[in-house]
Amino acid sequence: RLFFFFTSGMHFAVLIFASVATMTAFALDNGLMRTPPMGWLAWERFRCDIDCTNDPKNCISENLFIDMADRLYEDGWKELGYVYVNIDDCWSSMDRDKDGRLQADPKRFPGGINKLARYMHDRGLKLGIYGDMGTHTCGGYPGTTVDKIEIDAQTFADWEVDMLKFDGCYSNAVEQELGYPLMSKALNATGRPIAYSCSWPAYQGGLPPKVNYTQLGQICNLWRNYGDIQDSWGSVLSIADWFFENQDVLAPAAGPGRWNDPDMLVIGDFGLSMDQSRSQMALWAIMAAPLFMSNDLRTISSGARSILQNKMIISINQDPLGIQGRRILKEKSGIEVFWRPLSNNASALVFFSRRTDMPYRYETSLSKLNYTTGSYKVTDVYTDQIDVLKDSTEFVVSVNPTGVVMWYVSAPGKLQYHQIIRGDKLRRHKYDAKQNNFL
Repeated sequence: RLFFFFTSGMHFAVLIFASVATMTAFALDNGLMRTPPMGWLAWERFRCDIDCTNDPKNCISENLFIDMADRLYEDGWKELGYVYVNIDDCWSSMDRDKDGRLQADPKRFPGGINKLARYMHDRGLKLGIYGDMGTHTCGGYPGTTVDKIEIDAQTFADWEVDMLKFDGCYSNAVEQELGYPLMSKALNATGRPIAYSCSWPAYQGGLPPKVNYTQLGQICNLWRNYGDIQDSWGSVLSIADWFFENQDVLAPAAGPGRWNDPDMLVIGDFGLSMDQSRSQMALWAIMAAPLFMSNDLRTISSGARSILQNKMIISINQDPLGIQGRRILKEKSGIEVFWRPLSNNASALVFFSRRTDMPYRYETSLSKLNYTTGSYKVTDVYTDQIDVLKDSTEFVVSVNPTGVVMWYVSAPGKLQYHQIIRGDKLRRHKYDAKQNNFL
């Protein structure tokens, strides 16, 4: 599993909106993940715990995934869109079977993967599984070399799996360039709709010219661009920084059926405060990121649950336009402002504080954030407070240290104008929500 370093970007004193229509990438033609996928994923919280003798409740076993499926099904998660239950590394036997197929560890998964898939499907859920484009998985289990791609794709289809996360440990750039497109073709050839998550760009540094996002959008439904998330605020912040500092490259690559994946939600674990948990949820929603929780749904706190089950934030994340939002302001005060255009001429705003001292009172107006003349209905997604603001009205938001204020903004019934900076040229463009484009 890879980690990459980033350099902090310059501070912008002006409002920046870059066109979301600079790329005409086409999504993988499997009809899947037209909005960012949602569900639960084992890795960050449970890692490669295979000690089912001494830690039966937390080891990677069919019981763990059945437990999480029951929670999604019974505790209101499924109705909100959290439908994937995703196995990560360390599920398989150390050996393929006599026919060369991958097989689940017989002690930890006595019913096999197909039994788990049926269990999910009976409850309206979906099952995801993990593989690796290399000789071994990151945890040292059998990988999928190029000659095994077709048989592994067919095995996953035979098991009625709904998603494959394809990692890249123990492989080189040449093998990845061959293998990731081949697996896409092989999955489609099975005839079963299997969503495809590629870790390829993360192993190539995440940026052009090594990473071709147009190609990725044609072969993968989502992709990991960057290193693994850890259960810490520093990790969440470093990932968000990398994505927003490279937003001009990354945002145009995303859209219905093809998503940048900044990795799992660690809300409900041990490393984030409630304010930091609200921040991760808000920033991931602005990024149109997949919402894969990695936590223990059997013991999650009511506070973490309320954040993860916030219907308005989920609706922002799941907006059908599928436009990835952007950071539009970095203030010297440590306040940053993020914006995402949404359906029905609406938008989302996030005011985020990098400060660590005390709540900061940030004063601005919608006109300063380049909203056009008119009155706007503003809903605070965490407090449900509703206000009506004229574009020219000065307002103050109090943002907690490492926290956010997030708004759903209903726009007047006309096109919004936004400034776009390209190089040293400043122009005004109209954004047409229906056409998902800047005019």
